[in-house]
Amino acid sequence: MTKRVALSWSGGKDGCLSLDVLSNNGLDVVCLVTTVPIEIGRTFGHGEKMELVKLQGTALKIPVEFISTSFEHYTDSFIHKLISLKETYQLDAVAFGDLYLEGHREWGEKVAESAGLKPLYPLWGKQDEALNMLENFLNSGYKATVIRIREDILDDTWLGRELDTSFFEDVKLKEMCPMGESGEYHTFVYDGPLFKQKIVLKDPEIISLETTKKLEFQQYGLKGKCEK
Repeated sequence: MTKRVALSWSGGKDGCLSLDVLSNNGLDVVCLVTTVPIEIGRTFGHGEKMELVKLQGTALKIPVEFISTSFEHYTDSFIHKLISLKETYQLDAVAFGDLYLEGHREWGEKVAESAGLKPLYPLWGKQDEALNMLENFLNSGYKATVIRIREDILDDTWLGRELDTSFFEDVKLKEMCPMGESGEYHTFVYDGPLFKQKIVLKDPEIISLETTKKLEFQQYGLKGKCEK
């Protein structure tokens, strides 16, 4: 039986929900794997600060393993890191939070096979199930905020929005994937059932990154669950 798992982690809702599903199915997620472009030192996809991803690992009490790489050597770097982590953590599998894009799954399966690991896709479904997936997240008890948007899909007012009932109702009216599977929006999870501490985010500023806009938090830290 597959027991020890590395989880591909961007800090958003998909990865967090994957962690929750894996944990509830008795699997032990022993590390989170996050790729970081050498050129900018921010996470791929979300463009998040490494410090904030480290805070998530601390709050979850799961070590974060960063893969420093470039677009050109992305796949090779991922495979080599997984091979190393396989020995360090005695891994059986690597999990990905992809939802329905076949190309993404094919890539992950290739990477896992090259590293001698079993590929896991705990959230895998169909495109027309995306709204139900979002509802599942809203009912999961995890808390997330929108930190990045595609300017051709969403305007600035979506930045900083919480994933709640209001968000759910509004996203249904947009011609886009409700889960943002094509990068329409990205999120940062800061609290929830598996979090031992809550991440506090303060002083947000909007910055522009190519064809997207991102919310930058100038202050952040951890707070105990019982603290007010």
